[in-house]
Amino acid sequence: LYPRCPSALPEGQNNPQVCPYGLYAEQLSGSAFTCPRPTNKRSWLYRILPSVRHKPFTAEPCGDLSESWNDVEPNPNQLRWRPFNIPKASEKKVDFVSGLHTVCGAGDSKSRNGICIHLYKYEFCVFSVPQQGKLLVTTEFGKMMVEPNEICVIQQGMRFSVDVFGETRGYILEVYGAHFELPDLGPIGANGLANPRDFLVPVAWYEDRTVSAGYTVINKYQGKMFSCQQDFSPFNVVAWHGNYTPYKYNLENFMVINCVAYDHADPSIFTVLTAKSTRPGVAIADFVIFPPRWGVADHTFRPPYYHRNCMSEFMGLIKGHYEAKEEGFQPGGASLHSIMTPHGPDVDCFEKNSTATLKPERVAEGTMAFMFESSFSMAVTKWGLDTCNRVDKEYYKCWEPLRSHFNPKWKPASK
Repeated sequence: LYPRCPSALPEGQNNPQVCPYGLYAEQLSGSAFTCPRPTNKRSWLYRILPSVRHKPFTAEPCGDLSESWNDVEPNPNQLRWRPFNIPKASEKKVDFVSGLHTVCGAGDSKSRNGICIHLYKYEFCVFSVPQQGKLLVTTEFGKMMVEPNEICVIQQGMRFSVDVFGETRGYILEVYGAHFELPDLGPIGANGLANPRDFLVPVAWYEDRTVSAGYTVINKYQGKMFSCQQDFSPFNVVAWHGNYTPYKYNLENFMVINCVAYDHADPSIFTVLTAKSTRPGVAIADFVIFPPRWGVADHTFRPPYYHRNCMSEFMGLIKGHYEAKEEGFQPGGASLHSIMTPHGPDVDCFEKNSTATLKPERVAEGTMAFMFESSFSMAVTKWGLDTCNRVDKEYYKCWEPLRSHFNPKWKPASK
């Protein structure tokens, strides 16, 4: 329960005939009314004026935001992007919307089944992963300061604005229809991975303000952008209660579980949040991180194994060096390994770790890489392949020097 003014929340009911302080009661539903109780999402907002009071929406240019998955031919190759450029102070100033660029995605927002991955960059959710620069996110529920190594989730339908501090860059995952939730822990037990207590929601904050020039509300609807005008602040919620909220999470709070005997465990053990599909065990999107941890596995090639996957893997790097590719994959860049596209350690990583003396060691110290993994076969946009001019066309060469070590005369070592 989050009131900003004493007793602003109605006592014993949600929508009384007259709300305290003369407020309007407005429900924000994130799920169908009849969803099972564990998955039912809604919040009650008590606001100075209801959100329905605005001028008609009109179409806006979409810029580099896109859901056109057939603009370019499919590309099954391994893709890697060098760090995306941040606009210079001398260039045209961009706001949050014009700083968004769709890299890849799949599905359809009209049927509410699919995902989009965007890159944002500014000088001056949505599922946001800041890589450089802080974000002050103001929502109808209150404010959140989000820094690199934290994530922020803004649920569908929530109005928000973003203030940035200096050069800013990061990644956004947009999911149609499903909500993120904590993954099931199974035999891990009651504790581990991301713990519920570490997710933070904002406290109520409001402004009772009207502006003659008006406020512009930008709405993304069926893949297109629209705007409307209103003369009062959208952030006029004096109190709220419910379970459909924005939230943030510090990745340093993740309780890492790793192999303590042999072999490299599957990366699903590093899942922070998942947006489930209707198929058990298959996600529309998983958010996975590769945090600092101990590596102790015996008789094991400890870095990630070579892999072909029935899922798409989009990776980004917040800071440091990713263990499987210490060169080339840089903070602020990205990679995409599509469904069944082979990938794995580069030659330097393989040679070094095939002969390394195995002893307990810290892995990924000072590093935070992440992955958006999806069951969708994602298409890359024209901006992602061409316009951004950041595709590393030499990426495939990191595997070219791999040589055969096959020895038909090999025999097991004597015991």
